[in-house]
Amino acid sequence: MKLHNIYILYCFGFLILLGCVAKPSAKPAPKAPTPERKNTNIAEVKPKKEDFVLTDDNAIPFFFEYAKKNLQNRLKIETDYGSFVIELSEKTPYHRANFIYLTKEKYFDGTFFHRVVPDFIIQGGNSDHKSTSEKRRRIGKYLLPPDTRNGLRHHRGAISMPSSEIENPHRLASPYEFFIVQQSPGAYHLDGKYTVFGYVVEGMDIVDKINRVPIDKREWPKDNIRMKVSIIE
Repeated sequence: MKLHNIYILYCFGFLILLGCVAKPSAKPAPKAPTPERKNTNIAEVKPKKEDFVLTDDNAIPFFFEYAKKNLQNRLKIETDYGSFVIELSEKTPYHRANFIYLTKEKYFDGTFFHRVVPDFIIQGGNSDHKSTSEKRRRIGKYLLPPDTRNGLRHHRGAISMPSSEIENPHRLASPYEFFIVQQSPGAYHLDGKYTVFGYVVEGMDIVDKINRVPIDKREWPKDNIRMKVSIIE
């Protein structure tokens, strides 16, 4: 064999041997950090608008405008003893607007007819639950001026607003409560003292049933009489 051919075979074998030798594993190059992706599915958190709260200063202007836009005047009051319908008067726009507003705010739902005077009145809009005071705190602290010269009288079935008992020489009305005259033919000695703002127009027999329930010494029914108030469109 010629020397040239032997040299070629030798070089070829050396290359094959070199290819079979294990190489040290190279350390992988560090990857560039993946840029953070913005989560486009999460809505931006906007600052919560401060809740509107009624006060003695803003109640009348508020209800003046509210009465124009909320013209409902028939409502259904549901109790465990049955349901009855009331109709609010246009002659008492502030008191009507107040009752509609509280109804839409679900204030009355879960409150009681908490005072019963046999053969006289039933009174509602309060309870001994903490939730009631929390609702009042959320809606606001305010009183309504009396409107006793509107020609409405305390006939049987009249819905009237009691006055606040705290520092109230002018008999300003407590907006969260109301009473219904059960006495026949009426309780006319209340005229000029409290504001009549509507009448029971259906279901007066339910008012009579509530007026006959057992009560304690505070005139509070021994079994709570819960109510739910809704607007009849």
